[in-house]
Amino acid sequence: MSSTALADLFGSRAAEAVLLHVYHYGESYGRAVSADFAISLDSVQRQLEKFSRAGTLVSKSQGRTLVYTWNAKSRLAARLKDLVAVIYEGISAESRAEFFGTRRRPRAKGKPVISQAEK
Repeated sequence: MSSTALADLFGSRAAEAVLLHVYHYGESYGRAVSADFAISLDSVQRQLEKFSRAGTLVSKSQGRTLVYTWNAKSRLAARLKDLVAVIYEGISAESRAEFFGTRRRPRAKGKPVISQAEK
């Protein structure tokens, strides 16, 4: 995937990846962003911390993992989320499938698995 305007605005591909990942999944953590976008974990964690200090993302502990989500109390976060939505909608379906194809929630019990070949 080529960079979007988010990378230009925030000056880094890691910032772009963090914002798009949190927007797509609703919540995310550093290792997931790093794996999906093939960006170093250190740079992703720095961006998550920066957005957290700015008040646009908030974190909670789930075991040893810090999970980040949009700060519902921040008006800036709401506006930033709207901006990310505009960029996200402009990404092609193929690019979305490439970067957000990893299933993050457990499958329902007894639900059949459909492979990509069967579709």
